Amino acid sequence: MAQIKHNHFLDTVDKVITEAKAEGIVHLRAEDKRFTGRVLTVKGKACYHFGNTGYLGLEQDSRLKTGAMQAILRYGTQFPLSKTYISHPLYEELEEKLELLFENPVIITKNSTLGHLAVIPTVVRDEDAVILDHQVHWSVQNAAQLLKVRGIPVQLIRHNNLDFLESLIQKLSSKVSKIWYMADGVYSMFGDYAPVKELLELSRKYPQLHLYFDDVHGMSWRGRHGMGYVMSQLETLPENVLVFGTLSKTFGASGSVLVCSNKKFYHQIKNFGGPLTFSAQLEPSAVGAAIASAKIHLSDEIYCLQDALKSRIDYFNQQLAEAHLPLIARNSSPVFYIGTGLPASGYFLVKRLMEEGIYVNLGLFPAVPAKNTGLRITLSNHNAFDDIDHLVVQLLTHYDFALMATHNSRSRVGKAFRMDFKDPKPFANSNYELQLQEFETIADTDYYHWNSNIGRTNMLDQEGLRFLEESFKQVKEREHNWRFKYVQIVDDANCPVLMTFLTESLWKNDMLAPASVSRELEKQREAEPYLQTSRVLSLGSLFTEGNHLYLNEEHPQVELALTQLLEYIENLAHDWKVSMTVLRDFDLNYKWSKIIQDQGYIPIDMPESCVLQDLHDKMGEDYFHYLSKRSQKHFKKDIEPYLNLVTCRVLKRVSSKNIKRYYDLYLQVKAKNYGLNTFTYPPEVFEAMRTHPNWEFIVLKAVDDGRLLGIMFCYINYSGTYIPSLIGMDYRYLNGFQTYRQLLYQSILRARKLYMKRIDFGMSANFEKRKLGASLIPKQAFVQTDDNFLLEQLEMMRTTR
Repeated sequence: MAQIKHNHFLDTVDKVITEAKAEGIVHLRAEDKRFTGRVLTVKGKACYHFGNTGYLGLEQDSRLKTGAMQAILRYGTQFPLSKTYISHPLYEELEEKLELLFENPVIITKNSTLGHLAVIPTVVRDEDAVILDHQVHWSVQNAAQLLKVRGIPVQLIRHNNLDFLESLIQKLSSKVSKIWYMADGVYSMFGDYAPVKELLELSRKYPQLHLYFDDVHGMSWRGRHGMGYVMSQLETLPENVLVFGTLSKTFGASGSVLVCSNKKFYHQIKNFGGPLTFSAQLEPSAVGAAIASAKIHLSDEIYCLQDALKSRIDYFNQQLAEAHLPLIARNSSPVFYIGTGLPASGYFLVKRLMEEGIYVNLGLFPAVPAKNTGLRITLSNHNAFDDIDHLVVQLLTHYDFALMATHNSRSRVGKAFRMDFKDPKPFANSNYELQLQEFETIADTDYYHWNSNIGRTNMLDQEGLRFLEESFKQVKEREHNWRFKYVQIVDDANCPVLMTFLTESLWKNDMLAPASVSRELEKQREAEPYLQTSRVLSLGSLFTEGNHLYLNEEHPQVELALTQLLEYIENLAHDWKVSMTVLRDFDLNYKWSKIIQDQGYIPIDMPESCVLQDLHDKMGEDYFHYLSKRSQKHFKKDIEPYLNLVTCRVLKRVSSKNIKRYYDLYLQVKAKNYGLNTFTYPPEVFEAMRTHPNWEFIVLKAVDDGRLLGIMFCYINYSGTYIPSLIGMDYRYLNGFQTYRQLLYQSILRARKLYMKRIDFGMSANFEKRKLGASLIPKQAFVQTDDNFLLEQLEMMRTTR
């Protein structure tokens, strides 16, 4: 009954990147005839290059170029044969030099992505478990996904949260053999580090713990012989620690390298590590360049290169500190992140910097949360100190202007990153000429304005919202105790420009996840009822559906009002300390989507809404005649033959005894409905329904003996919308009486009798509702989170054991 369309994470990513592409921020092309590393030409503009991850500048070193060219001349452009059979002559020399460099056995792979796909499924056994730092590189997370089809538990934890890691180790220790924790050495967005030494201490405390580091951003610029950040934190490489380095990026060539002191792991990977066997080996040119780079790493010259980069890092850190620019993580890595918070501010600033001859990357979702957008600046030895000075001057010139132009501020950026950034001067808000009014209860809003603007659909009229307040305020159970806010923005003539309401409540994280995910989680919730739940601030509520936001589209300040509302919601979410903000239910081509996304929200697909429209135009004859030919066949087969088996009554007020019976039937339906997984509503909600003037009950019974078959709980909106909101059924009689289809049809008959204009059938069971004439309306929501953990965790759960 509850088959619904679910959002796919990749669809969300596609929408975000498509917008960034339209802004001219990504999918750009370099136009240079020749690269120097210092300058990059984009859209005809020569820009100082502050997006280079070749931190030491070795990719432009003449010795590496010569090594690559000589290898091509001697061995060709490629050696098209699996390395398992035979490797080309240069491989042996490279392996020898890398083993000297790392002082441990190494395995060379085509790149780090294929390397993780080779190593992780090989070393992680079926009796093991995997824990991922949620900021570990995508290539590691992708390889770990392959383990789940083998029944290996894979879990995410929040970034660098060692306390939670230890609690998980304790929980898993009696159930699995090895516990693998996978992390980056240096994280590619903020430039912060893994707590390597603390993790080693944890592995000594718990011998089951094995550590797997992707250190591609820590290579070459750190450590003896440039062996990388992780190796620089180790006296020796323990057998329970695997480290991936890179031969590209700072190393200047191509490929990646696994460092492994465990002989058993080493031989297993070497003998059969997936892509190592079935993928082509590194091209001779890449190996030739890597050999030349390895020689530099094994010489004292590497320390001169490291010192040169360090002087630039120290200089930039000093300049940023003096300029009081909002650096998110201050450390000694060559990766810097200056927060803008809102995507709109990031787009604006990056484009301004390009106009001034500076190229930087923009940190975007999904690499960072949408409201943690910012400039990702990388330093390399190609950057002159004068280039850095120019960058700082332009940041000082344009940063605050970019915030102001996009209705942002430093204090707002600070809230997004949970840091304290002070505005150089008060944020210019005085030109709004709009007044935001907030109310704690629907009773304080203007009855006429509310009902005529926002209250015309679903249960959004004052009567419906008063019912919600009575049912979900000051309730004992925390999942049923909601907070309400009503907001309207008016102009100087007190004319409403915008109206909406919000609720804060406890949601199940898997509410919109596939039923298989919810089914598994509900088993776990038998022991932990609040497992995988979060406090959420939502436009509208869990009980309502439809357009929860009224905008006066004709008003000249409507765009300003929407921006003001979004800032208000952001502050409210911060004050109430929620984990997620959800704005729902919008049409797919919603006019104001870009403004919402620019304010740090990501779009996700919602289940389709089922609406029977223009019902008032279908009153002339029997409803059957308004159905399509195909739907008429369905009616003749699945509904009409059962009509004489049932009786239907509509009750306006029912006894407490009967409402308890109806509630039991609702519980039967709820227990089987995992497609839209919410908390079960308490009996008090139904007790409030039974005497409420806008609620009525369509009761279905068997003709022969009066057995109660099903119940439809329906709300009547004064404006002509009928809402069959909830349903209860006795599943013993479902097929014999076609109870669900009968209740849908009886809802239509009742709405016709009341001369209703439309029926809001809600989400789920789209096929059945469409066969009775309902239209499916695609919907989307906009989501904002403090970090991507919840989103990534749910995506990780899509394929369960």
